[in-house]
Amino acid sequence: MIRSDYHMHTEFSTDSEAPVGSMIEAAIQKGLTEICLTDHYDQDYPEVPDVEGVPFIFDVDAYFRILEKYRESYKGRIRICTGIELGLQPHLGAFYKDLTSKYPFDFVIGSVHLIHGIDPYYGEAFRGRTDEEVYAETFRLTLENLNMVSDFDVLGHIDYVVRYGKEKAEHYSYRKYADEIDAILKKVLDMGKGIELNTGGYKYGLGFCNPHPDIIRRYRELGGEIITVGADAHCPEHIAYDFAKAKAVLEECGFRYYTVFEERKPVFRKID
Repeated sequence: MIRSDYHMHTEFSTDSEAPVGSMIEAAIQKGLTEICLTDHYDQDYPEVPDVEGVPFIFDVDAYFRILEKYRESYKGRIRICTGIELGLQPHLGAFYKDLTSKYPFDFVIGSVHLIHGIDPYYGEAFRGRTDEEVYAETFRLTLENLNMVSDFDVLGHIDYVVRYGKEKAEHYSYRKYADEIDAILKKVLDMGKGIELNTGGYKYGLGFCNPHPDIIRRYRELGGEIITVGADAHCPEHIAYDFAKAKAVLEECGFRYYTVFEERKPVFRKID
């Protein structure tokens, strides 16, 4: 069993209304022993209709104050780690280095949510273009981001873009983009970083996790060891979503453990 969910969002994220306490209680009810709250921080994210203020930015000082209270009140019941999901863009390397150095995060996810300033979630990135074109460009931009931004611990949901394609995974495979994806994985390894197994892909109807198990298997073949597991939950009912499938994928790809973090250092937990 996997007992740690290392990717979840609360009301601190623009796209979630879940109170912190509700996420913690749900995690306990599902038998988890530790969680990491990784709310969105996407500097320079474009304006979002019907959202007041700056989207996907939160008050980090308030975040730490509130989480410290929860960590104290739930001590002995569940380990609560402080995390953040940074939205990577090539020009933000210095900004994120400064941000992560100011706060005692346990864990930092680096994720590519934007394609030249456009989030594929809204569909605009696919207008007049094939899924294949957008997917290939996203992988190329991911590598560009890795060359410019280094202050994170794992690269989040590598094939996130596939969730929102016009035909989603109909014509998608690791093999089709092997050159681009291998370059990403090798760069991650050169940087001493890891990747995540994100079960959100099951929730979005892809039929596989993000990244695809073939990518996770390739990461392991290349020598990858650091791999966290998260459901990308934005509400309590999605915590630890399809973790039984995640366990099977890890074992099939050659892992006998998964990773958690303490003060930005990886700790390996055996899959039981």
